[in-house]
Amino acid sequence: MKPDMFEEPVTVLLGLGIPTEVRSVMHAYQILSDWPNAGDPARELALKACKAAIKWEIDAQTARSIFIAFAERHDLLAPDVGSLVAQNKKRNSDPHIR
Repeated sequence: MKPDMFEEPVTVLLGLGIPTEVRSVMHAYQILSDWPNAGDPARELALKACKAAIKWEIDAQTARSIFIAFAERHDLLAPDVGSLVAQNKKRNSDPHIR
């Protein structure tokens, strides 16, 4: 695996809510660079983390964690499809929920 690749991708909702898998530090960096609110402290921290990971000053997983925190703060994280399917199955199998 390349040193800038995430162990697991981070799926974020961009543009018109289109799910986008972010698999690397460089991709996260590009998203953060294009973020419209340049003065946002969460964005600045995530951008610095990505820059440090690109320079190999920190590992990609650390930058990933900070990118996730940024995405959570801005409600960009896509819901986990697996957990949504499990919730739906549970709801459909429970006779008390209709």
